[in-house]
Amino acid sequence: MAWFAKPQYTVKKSAAIKQNEGLWTKCPECHTIIYNQDWENNLHVCPQCGFHDKLNAFERIQMLIDPGTFIETFNNITSADPLNFNDGSPYTDKVKNAMIKTNLKDAVVTGYGKLDGHLIELAVMDFNFLGGSMGSVVGEKITLAIENATKHKRPLVIVCASGGARMHEGILSLMQMAKTSAALKRFSDEGGLYIAVLTNPTTGGVTASFAMLGDVIIAEKKALIGFAGPRVIEQTIKQKLPPGFQSAEFLLEHGFVDIVVERKDLKSTIARVITYLKGK
Repeated sequence: MAWFAKPQYTVKKSAAIKQNEGLWTKCPECHTIIYNQDWENNLHVCPQCGFHDKLNAFERIQMLIDPGTFIETFNNITSADPLNFNDGSPYTDKVKNAMIKTNLKDAVVTGYGKLDGHLIELAVMDFNFLGGSMGSVVGEKITLAIENATKHKRPLVIVCASGGARMHEGILSLMQMAKTSAALKRFSDEGGLYIAVLTNPTTGGVTASFAMLGDVIIAEKKALIGFAGPRVIEQTIKQKLPPGFQSAEFLLEHGFVDIVVERKDLKSTIARVITYLKGK
């Protein structure tokens, strides 16, 4: 059975995939044509070039959490429109459309479950929901997940996938950086273990806050990780950036992440880290 054919979650195909009505998928990177069953069995990783395509939150949960053990938390929180933001269509309409598209309330799913037998607190961001942007709901749910991990003394895993802070909420979005970081400081003071997982892309205010505060920072192979995007940086400094700049491998070489893994090895790597650092 394919990894993502399990019935306990609603699974939607990644928006980045160019699919041909059920049989074939074209890799967005090298354009190799791949049989859909092979694509799913390989966890949406191209067998030709190694491109790691985006996964939605439910697919991530199925990949990481032991079957039948995941309990979702804080799933009744939805975005308001504190600024009455309107750039041609109201922010509230954008949120409603994203809800329909992704079957989510906002850009993160939180909960707890077992990962190779380890009971963990988990937060998984979904890039398909308004670019995984961090607004008040994302910041609140991640903070609540951190506090839950603190209360129950569980290891915390946050899977990051984001374009950064959500502009529609202005300063209320930016304040989530400080809010989540403060919660992580309290978690750390209580001896908690936090593992950050950086996927493609992890950028903006998410990178500048909880994504880079892990006790151990794991990145998926070839993930784009940074604050501003490479095109913005090049246009600002009027210089060409080094090859592979802001890739997971580049950050590993420069000491910003601890481990770079292929997707198939992510669950076992997290389990080994927990076993080693928690001693059980």
